Amino acid sequence: MAKGYRHLTYEDRCQIFALMKSGMSYADIARQLNVDKGTISREIRRNSGDGGYIYQQAHDLSEDRRHEASSTPSKMTPEVIELIEEKIRAQWSPEQISGWMQRNLGYSVSHERIYLHIWRDKKLGGDLYKHLRHKGKKYTSRGKSNAGRGVIPGRMDIDERPLVVNDKKRIGDWELDTIIGKNHKGAIVSMVDRASKYTKLVLVPDKTSGTVTSAITGALQPLKPFVLTMTADNGKEFAGHQELTQVLEATVYFAKPYHSWERGLNEHTNGLVRQYFPKKTAFDSLSPDDVQTVEFLLNSRPRKALDFQTPIEVFRRANVDLSSVALQS
Repeated sequence: MAKGYRHLTYEDRCQIFALMKSGMSYADIARQLNVDKGTISREIRRNSGDGGYIYQQAHDLSEDRRHEASSTPSKMTPEVIELIEEKIRAQWSPEQISGWMQRNLGYSVSHERIYLHIWRDKKLGGDLYKHLRHKGKKYTSRGKSNAGRGVIPGRMDIDERPLVVNDKKRIGDWELDTIIGKNHKGAIVSMVDRASKYTKLVLVPDKTSGTVTSAITGALQPLKPFVLTMTADNGKEFAGHQELTQVLEATVYFAKPYHSWERGLNEHTNGLVRQYFPKKTAFDSLSPDDVQTVEFLLNSRPRKALDFQTPIEVFRRANVDLSSVALQS
């Protein structure tokens, strides 16, 4: 599968750091993040310091470089916005607008930023989105049952998710994913709270929708008052989202296809799990106790993002009664 270019995020760099520490090759790290191998090689070469590659230092170096490279014409000034909206109403795609600007004006705005402008305009009641051609197909509103790749009936797009979730400050907004074992034998269902980084891991024999749905409800039902939203990728294993919503009384939202950075914390957590269970690990040889031990280790590890508190400490502070939840193996 071809991998398109994208800027690496802070969560990506945390994951790269963790995977490098585990001894994983550049090629394997690239596959884990779904980017080209050259992206990883270039990232490490350009953003390493005297002490090697350290995620915070790497992110600071990258942000400084991007800031220095930015120029006023590429920003969304009123004049640039007027030009972009004129082209959108002429049914130019964001990619065409960005490319045309670079070729004819000597500067451009990325197509991702143009899309953000369109969605922001929509939320404010604008109609720019109606002028998108979408390959000649009628525009499909995000959040409708046939949005996305069409394999998950009734999916709710991440654009419909409450904006408060983006702040990562309240307990109860979870990210969901599956980690697959060698030769697709066995899987681990991973669930992580965006604010506290508190993680739940469940070993399952397969990643069918029924199995994954049961694993999630079993793990999160004891914490039901602190399950407000869940965000998953578009894998068919999450096709039981309506049952999750009914049992846990929390809406499941779906990230856009191939936008793994919209669940960056989950991707980072999966990288930490891979430190203990590398890709060559056959999950059918693991026991539930093995997985619970890793869950405990992750939840007991101080995090810089939490001012060096542990996820368990932050989660407990939300007055969650964890007496019914197994925190230790």
